[in-house]
Amino acid sequence: MISKTTATDLTARPYVKWAGGKSQLLPQFQLCYPPELASGQITRYVEPFVGSGAVLFDVASRFALSDLIVIDRNPRLMLTYEVIQSDVEALIARLEALQAQYWAADQEVRHALYYEMREAYNRRQASDVEQAAQFIFLNRTCFNGLYRVNRRGNFNVPMGRYRRPRIADADNLRRVHEVLQQVTLRVGDYRLATDFIDARTFVYCDPPYRPLTRTASFTAYSDELFTDQNQTELAAFARASSRAGARVMLSNSDPRNIDPADDFFDRLYHDFTISRLPARRSINSRSDRRGPVHELVITSYPLASAESAGEKQCASEASRS
Repeated sequence: MISKTTATDLTARPYVKWAGGKSQLLPQFQLCYPPELASGQITRYVEPFVGSGAVLFDVASRFALSDLIVIDRNPRLMLTYEVIQSDVEALIARLEALQAQYWAADQEVRHALYYEMREAYNRRQASDVEQAAQFIFLNRTCFNGLYRVNRRGNFNVPMGRYRRPRIADADNLRRVHEVLQQVTLRVGDYRLATDFIDARTFVYCDPPYRPLTRTASFTAYSDELFTDQNQTELAAFARASSRAGARVMLSNSDPRNIDPADDFFDRLYHDFTISRLPARRSINSRSDRRGPVHELVITSYPLASAESAGEKQCASEASRS
């Protein structure tokens, strides 16, 4: 079943770069979605760590759903979603002006503009539209598209070096706006999702990843870290959601990429279905470290018999005890 959001052949896609974003994995993820989505038995989608929204936009374009609820604890990210939902044309106009200014500038002027924008963003005193424009501008022009903050909550990523970064993608922002007319937005902890979860719900959780190395910093999406204790608490939330009748799917980094003996998630989700998908890290300071790795997809439901489909195959490794 296809929803009304597919009146156009152009599907909305993430409007920001995001460490751990799922765009590249969507073909594999589609084979891991619960079959009740296609049959119409699931009518609600809940995503408690929405990030860039790649899975949200994919699910919204492919299935008929009456409710879509997304949550994230990053207030600046969610403010940007809210502005796109309610005032996208004003945002586009501001981004187009920033893009024209940035493209026309030499490197010295670009450097000054970037750090002035970063300082203004951290002051948090501008209008909602301006703060959303700052968020997208910094995401598109900073080093490797990272979103990282210090313990005071201030964005501290240095400037990147791009010749003509696409700061104003008006067509996609309008498509995102159309999708968001169906979406309920909430700022806060993933547990806010509890009130929305029942037997007709598909819950997808993409928490801050467990670092693959001791020096990895991709968990710093906010001024709080997501520890192993947090991962354990999230597993309890996933089980409670499953007991409520929901279909639950989670993703995370595979610690076995670094240490084959690290079975943290295999033990944590011993009663779920664990799948390892090939992926390529797109955000790393060294290009020679952007090679293939495995990422985990963990589901509360069994997957259909695996059929060979090259890298699109969602080869299930059920680890039950």
